[in-house]
Order: sequence, then C-alpha cells, then structure tokens
Amino acid sequence: MSREELARKQAELLHALLADGPPPPGFDPSRLRVEANVLRRKHGRVLAYQRPELAEALGDRFGPLFTEFNAFRPKRDTERSGAYADEFVTWLTDHGHLPKPKRGWRDRLRRR
Repeated sequence: MSREELARKQAELLHALLADGPPPPGFDPSRLRVEANVLRRKHGRVLAYQRPELAEALGDRFGPLFTEFNAFRPKRDTERSGAYADEFVTWLTDHGHLPKPKRGWRDRLRRR
C-alpha cells in the first residue's frame, strides 16, 4: 500500500470518528460509533483540563454543553485543541451560556 493510499484511508477513518462521516470499508459502524463517543468525551476532558476556569464556571453544565457544541461542530483531525477550545468559548458566549468578556482577547494578550 502506498503512503498516499494509507493517508487517504487514515483520513477516512478520522472523518468517520471525528465528524460522523461514513464508516470506511471493513469497519463495523456500531464499533466506530462507540469509539467516536469515547473520543468526544476525551476531547471534553482535555478541554476541561486546558481550561479549568471554564469547566468551573459551567459546573455540571460543562459536559452537556460540550456534547451539544461537538455535535454542532466536531473537532477536525488537523485542528489544535487550543483553537477548538477557543471556538467552544465563542460558541458558549454567542449562545448565552457565558457572559461576554469585558475585554477582547487581543487586550488580554497585550497585557502578558
């Protein structure tokens, strides 16, 4: 198998796992759904670890809200988790789950 073919097959598998894409040939759809759910929960735990203040602010709502966000906007295989976390925060703010920040992120970066 060539590298290009392997890369294509890996991309198909990641698309099935991360973005509810169709199961690649040879994979059991029900097992892929289980693995996809595991990966989504893992992304949620990583995000909570990276942004503990966010998890604390949301409390018990964190898990369900992350699940809702992830269903709306799954993490891409090429995306860094920090960028995904930023997008989650924006989604939470836009949907009224968090108050709008008083200062923009650019202002916070300048203070560092």
